[in-house]
Amino acid sequence: MKKKVLFCATMDVHFKAFHLPYMKWFQEQGWEVHVAANGTMELPYVDQRHVLPIQRSPFKWLNKKAYHELKSIIEHHGFDMLHCHTPMGGVLARLAARKARKRGTKVIYTAHGFHFCKGAPLLNWLVYYPIEKLLSYVTHCLITINEEDYKLAVRRRFRSERIERVHGVGVDTERFKPLPESAKYEERNRLGYKSDDFLMFYAAEFNRNKNQQLLIHALALIKDEVPQAKLLLAGAGPLQQSCRELAVSLGVGSMVEFLGYRNDIDRLLPLCDIAVSTSLREGLPVNIMEAMACGLPVVATENRGHSELIKHQVNGYVIQGLDTGNFAARLRELAQSQRLRRQLGLENRRLITKYSLEQVGRELTGIYTHYLLEDKNETESKYRRAYI
Repeated sequence: MKKKVLFCATMDVHFKAFHLPYMKWFQEQGWEVHVAANGTMELPYVDQRHVLPIQRSPFKWLNKKAYHELKSIIEHHGFDMLHCHTPMGGVLARLAARKARKRGTKVIYTAHGFHFCKGAPLLNWLVYYPIEKLLSYVTHCLITINEEDYKLAVRRRFRSERIERVHGVGVDTERFKPLPESAKYEERNRLGYKSDDFLMFYAAEFNRNKNQQLLIHALALIKDEVPQAKLLLAGAGPLQQSCRELAVSLGVGSMVEFLGYRNDIDRLLPLCDIAVSTSLREGLPVNIMEAMACGLPVVATENRGHSELIKHQVNGYVIQGLDTGNFAARLRELAQSQRLRRQLGLENRRLITKYSLEQVGRELTGIYTHYLLEDKNETESKYRRAYI
């Protein structure tokens, strides 16, 4: 009989964005792959999917319905392993798998950035910290993706059997890579950009955390000194329209392009001069890793994810305290020096190797294999005891 693994998250887009290589790996090992999440997105490497009404907010009553459905699915299928992701996907899956865990199901949870962290609101600590601490007792392996979260879990004595740290979800360094200069400017011209445009790129949902407003304010501070600057904002979300209005009110409406949701980031990033990020909280941001792989310097606000990836004045700049003036000064500095951009970008190409799909794949499959071998050893031990 085939072994079965269940991947669980709040929304199915999470699987497409981050986990397809690992779902493929399980299929290659002969496993039956299931996914459980909200949404009906078409996904490869999936043998069976389960659509659940999981909500992002822990205070939505639909989560109770999702919990009961998920518990029934887990008990019916008898999974050998469960790997859950996202705050609510992780909470519901671990609660629903308590009985299955006692019967041998291995429960793995990846924290893609704890909501409680240095500088987080007190409410986050009051709500999310006790939940994660309690659920660590029913987690075989807690995977963290940055050093701050790993140290926090160890220091606060989370009770998972194992606490591991992997280097994010992996970035495809064959897909995200620099373009030769001639190809870069040829592609720019095809898309309507000039060779001397200073292109800044930020891919993120338009919400409070991603904080595009700070970036628009910073652009307004350099608009006269760097008139060739263009800010490319990819993504959609509830604050997109207010950001459009802000750009117009600050006189930079023609310098900001709202690209909407894009699935061709790998084509757009290499055309740009720098990447930027103004988010308040990050675990280990994929958008920054993709920019690093493309050899772009990065200017980013200070948070644990940015600070882990960007070393100040080594491969970019980390701006403390949401300082718009300092952010603008660094944009101006990079706009005026192609040599500096090249220097920082080369360092990013060197640093990104430990965050590559290949490296993260080795780390994750090593964790999976540990439990596969553990199961094998337990089975052999039972046979030996029965024979004796």
